[in-house]
Amino acid sequence: MTDTPSRSNLAALDAAHHLHPFADMRKLNAEGARVIQRGEGVYIFDAEGRKYLDGFAGLWCVNIGYGRTEIADAVLRQMNELPYYNTFFGTTTTPATLLAEKVCAHAGPQFNHVFFTNSGSEANDTWFRMARVYWGAVGKPTKKTIIARKNGYHGSTVAGASMSGMKYMHEQGDLPIAGIAHIGQPYWYAEGGDLSPEEFGLKVARELEEKIDELGEDNVAAFIAEPLQGAGGVIIPPSTYWPEIARICKARNILLVSDEVICGFGRLGSWFGHQHFGVGPDLAPIAKGLSSGYLPIGGVLVSDRIADVLINEVGEFNHGFTYSGHPVCAAAALENLRIIEEERLVERVRDDIGPYFAKAWGSLADHDMVGEAVSIGLMGALQLAADKSTRRRFEKPDAIGSAVRNHALANGLVLRATGDRMLASPPLVISHEEVDTMVRIARQALDVVWADVRS
Repeated sequence: MTDTPSRSNLAALDAAHHLHPFADMRKLNAEGARVIQRGEGVYIFDAEGRKYLDGFAGLWCVNIGYGRTEIADAVLRQMNELPYYNTFFGTTTTPATLLAEKVCAHAGPQFNHVFFTNSGSEANDTWFRMARVYWGAVGKPTKKTIIARKNGYHGSTVAGASMSGMKYMHEQGDLPIAGIAHIGQPYWYAEGGDLSPEEFGLKVARELEEKIDELGEDNVAAFIAEPLQGAGGVIIPPSTYWPEIARICKARNILLVSDEVICGFGRLGSWFGHQHFGVGPDLAPIAKGLSSGYLPIGGVLVSDRIADVLINEVGEFNHGFTYSGHPVCAAAALENLRIIEEERLVERVRDDIGPYFAKAWGSLADHDMVGEAVSIGLMGALQLAADKSTRRRFEKPDAIGSAVRNHALANGLVLRATGDRMLASPPLVISHEEVDTMVRIARQALDVVWADVRS
């Protein structure tokens, strides 16, 4: 075994050869990438020995925390038995089959089938095609357009990025592709004006009906949304929003797609986000918490309405990936779900650590710089405000959010900044004391930046 290069050598090699996702490479190469060396529980450690409480669970995904040797053992067993085989040509593997059964057991009565992918982005491309194939098979071939939300996020593949409502993504690569439309987001703090949250929730939900009328019901295939927006800023919709969206989709014969890539597998204190909000989608892309990020795997939950047509009417669905249902990734996911079940992590988020986090995180609302502190389960956001009494925001939101994030990081806490919203999404195994540490460091960062702003 060769010796591991030093941190400086690794940074040089990284700059010379590695193109990072969502990165300004000139700036990153000048600064040098931070090399993360190991993880344990809710902590990560860099190559220089610094310890960070990972308040973001990797990228919304390390639900069971770092260093779970059970996953490593399950992966090794599967590697030794069957490291790879495909699920094309009428074949399957034991882990893929058992994982399909296990996932569907938690997904709700309408979901009895899953199509496996390697990521959430691929999952979104998969249902995109699946929905169009479905409508063609039931005699409505013009129902092709997908309606999504501004500031929503559904991945960075061509279809996923097109459905995502991120302007900065659409500015590169001639996106969105044809057949995608967007409506407003349920972001009351920024866009609700004088309306109450409940009034605003109904107003923005009814934009869906207006868009359907504009496009023509016979041209619209589906509406996709995250149960609550993740990358867009942990935007929690008002209580009136999801019931109205569900009503409209049912009344107008539009497929409802719940993007569960972030919210699935316990993050909101339910197995899936749509269960938290009490809606029954037709399709649901999944990933991240499916394996807690230990190995790449995703999928699409397919309702009986769709699956029955695909199975009995379509014939061959010409879509799939070399690694769909990869046996080693499926083995990791199975062990991950066993841990979540055995340690009752979903119930823990719902009944214990989620309420504790809500109270502790919510205490930051008293800070002069915080307009609102909100959370569901173990997802939280702080809305930074220049004047909280009027909901006036900072003139340079990216700069202010980055400053808070950087101060938190320097003191051992990983948070994410989306403009002027600070986001948290820690592992589901985080303790009360570790939540207190998160909040203490976050408050220190707010204090420092607020003092800088005032001076």
